[in-house]
Amino acid sequence: MRVAIIAPPYPLEEAPAPPLGITYVAAACEAAGAEVRIFDYIVSCYSEEKLKTQLAEFDPHVVGITSVTLNFLGAAAIISTVKRLKPGIVTMMGGPHVSFTAGAVLAAYPGIDLVVIGEGEATIQELLPLIERFDRWNEVRGIAFRREGQVVITPPRELIGDLDRIPLPARHLLSLSRYMALGYSVSIITSRGCPYNCIFCVGRRMVGNKVRLRSPSLVVDEIEQILSYGITRINVADDLFVAKKSRVLAVCAEICKRGLKVDWSAFARVNTVDREILQAMREAGCDAVSFGVESGNQEILDRIGKRITKEMVRRAVDLCLKTGIIPHTSFMVGLPGETKETLAETRAFAKSLGSLYGYHFLAPFPGTPVRERVSDYDLEILTDDWNRYDANSAIVRTSGLTPAEMNDFVADYDEEIRLAWEEMVAGYKKTNSPDVDLQVRGQFRMRLVYRILSEDIIEAFSSVATGEGNQAIEETGIEELCQYIQEKTDVEYDLIVETIKSFYDSGYIKLRIEDGKLAWYWTVNKFKAAF
Repeated sequence: MRVAIIAPPYPLEEAPAPPLGITYVAAACEAAGAEVRIFDYIVSCYSEEKLKTQLAEFDPHVVGITSVTLNFLGAAAIISTVKRLKPGIVTMMGGPHVSFTAGAVLAAYPGIDLVVIGEGEATIQELLPLIERFDRWNEVRGIAFRREGQVVITPPRELIGDLDRIPLPARHLLSLSRYMALGYSVSIITSRGCPYNCIFCVGRRMVGNKVRLRSPSLVVDEIEQILSYGITRINVADDLFVAKKSRVLAVCAEICKRGLKVDWSAFARVNTVDREILQAMREAGCDAVSFGVESGNQEILDRIGKRITKEMVRRAVDLCLKTGIIPHTSFMVGLPGETKETLAETRAFAKSLGSLYGYHFLAPFPGTPVRERVSDYDLEILTDDWNRYDANSAIVRTSGLTPAEMNDFVADYDEEIRLAWEEMVAGYKKTNSPDVDLQVRGQFRMRLVYRILSEDIIEAFSSVATGEGNQAIEETGIEELCQYIQEKTDVEYDLIVETIKSFYDSGYIKLRIEDGKLAWYWTVNKFKAAF
């Protein structure tokens, strides 16, 4: 059986990393005996023609796709296109959004045959052998489908008790070189579950309130596997990495014991870190920790179920600074009961911490208590346009605050960032320090790389092979490719040359000659060619 899994487009500003959930699903499919490919449109251009070509080449029996709320509509359109192009294919969708809207999704999208609800690995392994036995789908827990025009939702599946039994993510199916070129970290999980009850979080509903832990040795085995691809930066994407102190210390000790050199970051709660934990994390390579603080008003913190105090926040930030870890604090605008006064309190608190900080807007996702019990709160949800659930603009109002006032509050902060950036750009190669110029050039490069990836610029280029000898051909090919990219992007030529040469030297792209023409292609990783 052949299974194609689609990673739908995701905005650059949301810092797309190699998709972890999809690679877990892909590994589950492989464990069930399937041949699997990933159609990754996060770091390549999506078009219907491209999708049609990939379907024709691989000829899958099953196509699955995932999404979160902000890219659900695009993902639903893609999987519906799959069904239109190949009506005989079984189409599936998973992820947090459809897990809590399965009935509505199946009713609205006839091109989706089946929804996988919640944690999917065990469900997939049980489902695939029965995928062509439609009469037996009802035997599989944790799915939803249509039968005789009616939506059927089977009983929920128990969460996987032993996470060590789950196959490691099938990252070998991704074009990791593309992500490495973009410079984003690779995510791993060391646990699933969170015992806290924040009203805006969907994670607890997806993975449960009991923290399930992977063994430290297996976690570090996975880190070693990631490092073997040439990747040097990792993000620990657990809902609560610091849920159990002894386990955090054990993971850090195992990293140090093996002598691994890896930079990594993690998410934490301010009430679950202490000096010993942070010191151990720093010694094991952790250089940044992100804390969801949400508000500088204690009444709001209590209302949303954070179970933290402002003093806890100050203490956690100070401990990070003292142990050499960069603290990031995140604040949310538009929480129940929000007023101009509470926002002013949040602004003053955020500025006083000495951490890097930023704001995003409340997005009441399906499955969250704040959405399901919105009448219990001082809150009104203004839209169900899922494209607006990117936390980048206000989609709620409170009795004391309009969406425009929320937007204006964040716009003031964004204006400070914009003016500082414009000053850095104005001083580029003129008055900036070398460190500042490096930051500016890095931002320019990231934007260039994203355009190269998202527009398939490398793949679109070809030219007649000229010159004698491999080195001459390579030099000519690099020069012509750089000229082509400048025509497409109008970016500084020296930056293009620097970027493309680094791609080539790192093995991210390679050159081949076909019928007397030069063509460039991305590798899956520096050791393996792409499909």
